[in-house]
Amino acid sequence: MKRQIITIDENLCTGCGDCIPGCPEGALQVIDGKARLVSDLFCDGLGACIGHCQTGAMKIETREAEPYDEKRVMHESIARGGQNVIAAHLHHLIDHGQGDFVQQALAYLEEQGIANPLENEAADRPAPRQSHRAPHHAPHGGGCPGSRMVDFSAQSSSSHATVAPVSGAPMQSALRQWPIQLHLVSPQAPYYQGSDLLLAADCTAFAVGNFHGSFMHNKSLAIACPKLDSGMDDYVDKLAAMIDLSQINTITVAIMEVPCCGGLMQVVADALRKSSRKVPVKKIVIGLQGETLREEWVTPC
Repeated sequence: MKRQIITIDENLCTGCGDCIPGCPEGALQVIDGKARLVSDLFCDGLGACIGHCQTGAMKIETREAEPYDEKRVMHESIARGGQNVIAAHLHHLIDHGQGDFVQQALAYLEEQGIANPLENEAADRPAPRQSHRAPHHAPHGGGCPGSRMVDFSAQSSSSHATVAPVSGAPMQSALRQWPIQLHLVSPQAPYYQGSDLLLAADCTAFAVGNFHGSFMHNKSLAIACPKLDSGMDDYVDKLAAMIDLSQINTITVAIMEVPCCGGLMQVVADALRKSSRKVPVKKIVIGLQGETLREEWVTPC
């Protein structure tokens, strides 16, 4: 069958090995001074290794290759590495929106009686200490500073964003985390665990003057544009992972009155159909001048 898979230009490859840790599946090895794809089967074609290559030797191509088999990868490579390797592999799949592979991996763990290392990950993480210094940026998103995970919840727990500020005083932000763009977030991030999720169309925050005070208080956030963003299937998988793995409590969808924004409700509906849990969904429709036109609990169809 034809599928996307990594290819390596030997003329550009220096054999530095920087790509090896970026392949959670163990499909790459340095042999005879060059990085080699040692198993078509193990390569998921998502390209996590490409960002670690300093010479541009790696790219994704579409060609004939053995179908990727998640359970076989878990059995022959991942599970043997122990809990830390399993956790890294699951995070890799989740961060790339591979909901089907995540479910196959979890099914394998259950069949083999192996603990899911992500279940207690948030509970085992120590609570952040109060500090006036800049928050610690946990590694995430392949090392890109713009997508590294940051949790602001400790600073924002006493937020007064729902109260109108004194004239001339800046309004306090109600943002609890970074990143916020749906392609960049990890659905297993601690701030999504058991949270009330606000899924907002990009334009809503610009239309509503007091967006933070009106909609963001005590909510985790993800933003998306159903008209211009690519990878809607990835969005569906990520939301399904939030529902099933992060056990989110409710979803509030804030959209503009324009027709294209309705696609965000369809993404939520598809995610709910794909998930094993059902959560309440509130739909908020915002007018072009920032007024709330409708606010209602709905059953996405």
